Amino acid sequence: MLRSKLKEAWICLKAGRVTLPYPLGPAPAPPEGFRGKLEVDAEACIGCAACANACPSRLILIADQGYRRTLDFYLERCTYCARCAEVCPEGAVFLTPEFELATGSREDLHIHVEVYMATCRRCGRCYRPASPLDRLMLTGMRDGQER
Repeated sequence: MLRSKLKEAWICLKAGRVTLPYPLGPAPAPPEGFRGKLEVDAEACIGCAACANACPSRLILIADQGYRRTLDFYLERCTYCARCAEVCPEGAVFLTPEFELATGSREDLHIHVEVYMATCRRCGRCYRPASPLDRLMLTGMRDGQER
């Protein structure tokens, strides 16, 4: 019995170090295609809400307020399935290789995006203006109406 234990100890010692020094040393680079923290490019977002419809965790909330559509991403519920990134027609939603997401505040895991949109005169639903000039005109109209 002692002989088998010594043999097992010798095998383990002969193998050397087999673990990574990760928390104390640098993190290894994640492999290609790794699904890490979700990011949103607010300039590329058209406010179509495809990401919210595809999300199985329902972490994306959308609200229309006048000429603005707000998208709130609550990342503490994210399962990193990347469905939101797959359905985004503009590539505004994507997953980064960042994986160290531990935080002491829930606000660090919240993304708030505002997209300026036009509203349909018949039904009142929001849609993306055709050009950046239309967007500037809408923000000017919004500022004039609030005063």
